[in-house]
Amino acid sequence: MGAYSPVPQVPAAIVAEILETCVRPTARAMVAAGRPYQGVLFGGFMLTPAGPSTLEYNCRFGDPEAQVILPRINGDFAAACLAAATGRLAEVELGLADQAAACVVMASGGYPEEYATGYRISGLEAATAGDEVMVFQAGTRREGDAVVTAGGRVLGVTGLGATPAAAVDRAYAAVAQIGFEGAHYRRDIGWQAREARV
Repeated sequence: MGAYSPVPQVPAAIVAEILETCVRPTARAMVAAGRPYQGVLFGGFMLTPAGPSTLEYNCRFGDPEAQVILPRINGDFAAACLAAATGRLAEVELGLADQAAACVVMASGGYPEEYATGYRISGLEAATAGDEVMVFQAGTRREGDAVVTAGGRVLGVTGLGATPAAAVDRAYAAVAQIGFEGAHYRRDIGWQAREARV
C-alpha cells in the first residue's frame, strides 16, 4: 500500500491514450445522460495487452494516491476545488511541481483482517522535522497528549525528493522513525522507479 508520483516509466503517449479511451468517453457519457459531474473523480486504470482498461471510478480522492499528488500541486488547490464544484474549473490554472513524492502506508498488525487499536504512535515529530516529509493521519485518534492507532490504515508517510527514487528513500527513512505496536508496511513501494520498469 503506497504510491509515487510522477511515474517516469509510463510514457506520455500512454497517459494520452488513457485520457482518450477511458476518461473522456466517461465524461461525455455522463453529459449525454444529463448528469455532468462536477467535483473530484478518481479513476483506477490498468494497462493490458489490449490497451488501457478502466477498473473503477470514485467520487473522492484516491488514498494513498492523493498523498503523492497534492504535495506536488502548484496553484491554489482550494480555489480549484471550489471552481470544480461550481462549474468554473476552466478558469483555474494548476500545475505539478518537478519534485517527486512517494507515500508508504503504515497499517495496524492484522490489517486488512482483524486488528487491535489504541497503540501509542511514537516518532511523528522526528519523522516530520524537515520540509521533505509529511505524515497524513488516517486511522488515528488523540488520547490525552498521545496519538494512538484507531484503524487499519493508520498513517500515510510521504517523502519528497528530486526524483521518485529519492522520494521513496525519504519516505522509508521517515517510516523507520515512526513506531507503534504491530505496525507493518510494504517494503517494495517504488521499486519500478528504481528499476525503470512498468
